[in-house]
Amino acid sequence: MKVNASIGTYAGNNYSVQHIADAAVTAEKHGYDMISSNETAHNPYLPLAIAAEHTNEISLQTSIALSFSRSPMDTAYLAWDLQNLSNGRFILGLGTQVRGHIVRRFSMPWSAPAPRTREYITSLKHIWDYWQNGGKLEFSGDSYSFNLMPPFFNPGPIEFPDIKVSIAAVNPNMLAVAGELCDGVILHSFNTIKYTEEVVIPSLKKGATRANRNIEDLSISGGGFIVAAKNQEDLEIKREKTKEQISFYASTRSYSDIMKVHGWQDTHEKLYRMSIDGEWSKMKYEISDDMLDKFAVMGTYDEIAKKILDSYGKFSDSVSFSMDIQSQKDEDILMQILQDLKSS
Repeated sequence: MKVNASIGTYAGNNYSVQHIADAAVTAEKHGYDMISSNETAHNPYLPLAIAAEHTNEISLQTSIALSFSRSPMDTAYLAWDLQNLSNGRFILGLGTQVRGHIVRRFSMPWSAPAPRTREYITSLKHIWDYWQNGGKLEFSGDSYSFNLMPPFFNPGPIEFPDIKVSIAAVNPNMLAVAGELCDGVILHSFNTIKYTEEVVIPSLKKGATRANRNIEDLSISGGGFIVAAKNQEDLEIKREKTKEQISFYASTRSYSDIMKVHGWQDTHEKLYRMSIDGEWSKMKYEISDDMLDKFAVMGTYDEIAKKILDSYGKFSDSVSFSMDIQSQKDEDILMQILQDLKSS
């Protein structure tokens, strides 16, 4: 199993060239297979350009970059340059976000996510193929059309043109798009083994069948919350914090299907109403221990690797894992956990 780290885990709030470079170097030294950057308070592409310069082997992924806030042409240029700068180590991880953010935060149009994402990825691949192999730029779809590329604006071929594309997917239609067109799927942390077995895998297979592909060719990343602690006392504190996170996602309409699979519709509706009423501090009390155990793999440092493999090793090729490093002893523990996970 491969293990991923986030630039944010290492750099924290220190968004500077030096801290980003140090984060990437440290993650590679610790033995991570991939380091990722996300699109929350910062652009997700810029840190990876810095990481590409300061590392040699670790893969670099946006996890995730927003698709609908950018034209596929803009994304194509960004990915092409990062793939070239990193000597083929870049992975484009895309996500749609929700309508409110795309329309109100980015002032961009919104439409049905699955068909638009299918068109987005298809147009990306068309653009990249044109840059690498020539021919004619001629793509026409419902949301995007591209037919102008004077030589002055064409970056031309690169040594590693095969850019891997993964998408974040939760619901069946988006999962099917991943199975049909993508190299990988990034599962949300708000996920359970039951939902994966009953919804995720069948939906991926449905999309793969549509394109005469094999699901084994698709990389599956993630699977649920992973919570590691130095001892049982620390673990109990983190259990309560994890319940807060779960209650937030469980209140969101976009993730209601996961609650429904478990028969927790009433809890979802109650949490949704509480979120509307601003009762955020009380929501965690609606998450039972049984729910917590379904959504999270939790354990002390000496047992967490085995628990991750037992739970997510059935379907995931990679997971994201991090822990607080305060001493050399902590660093040694982390590297042992990574070794245990990667040796599976």
